[in-house]
Amino acid sequence: MAILDALPFGMGVTFAALIGLVLGSFIATLVLRWPAGRSVLGRSRCDGCQQQLGPLDLVPLVSALWLQGRCRRCGAPIDRFHSIVEVGAALIGGLALAAMPGTQGWLWALFGWLLLPLALLDARHFWLPDRLSAVLAVVGLLLAGPLLGAPLLDRWIGALAGGTALALIAWAYWRARGGDGMGGGDPKLVAAIGCWLGWQALPLMLLLASLGGIVWALLIQRKGDQPLGERPVPFGVFACTAAFAAVPLWPLLIAR
Repeated sequence: MAILDALPFGMGVTFAALIGLVLGSFIATLVLRWPAGRSVLGRSRCDGCQQQLGPLDLVPLVSALWLQGRCRRCGAPIDRFHSIVEVGAALIGGLALAAMPGTQGWLWALFGWLLLPLALLDARHFWLPDRLSAVLAVVGLLLAGPLLGAPLLDRWIGALAGGTALALIAWAYWRARGGDGMGGGDPKLVAAIGCWLGWQALPLMLLLASLGGIVWALLIQRKGDQPLGERPVPFGVFACTAAFAAVPLWPLLIAR
């Protein structure tokens, strides 16, 4: 971390964005392959001709631009999802280091990169894999102390309080309505987020996530193609977004 902290501001931002491009390529592959039961570590192939892709075909973002979004062998279109995720991951890294140079910025970027696949999987498949939430939790407990200055005990409390609170809400809904109102992965995700933010900033994250869910629900209700009560809500998307946003917002709130 000391070597990364020593990088000049512009170089740090650029390096974080480049790391984001590389990680974004892996994240996109994971999100596309894992739900389909395909190996995440296998060689990449063209969806059209099934030919293995070489190194020149797999340079994040650059290959897609050079090949104009098509396979150079058969001309089949390349799924734009890869480029979108790569750009998103690059923006996470660049923004984090631009707003918080040094250790905090690198930790914020790492937080965002770990949240990204969870948000995408929930958005596309309403699925929050326990293994990804566990990785998020473990990395948070081991490394996240300098991010918001939360001691390890506060982050343990955040994990327990966040996970328990959402589990109780899910249980109460089930008792009152007789059905599941929340996926089983949501409490585990919030618990993992608590391992990064600590218990103090967790209410802010939950407030932002709830506001995001309300806005989404109002927009969906305007379409009117399905009753809102019957439509699954990707709460993990809002929780991940809110968790990332809470990192710069929480110090501003407590400084007043």
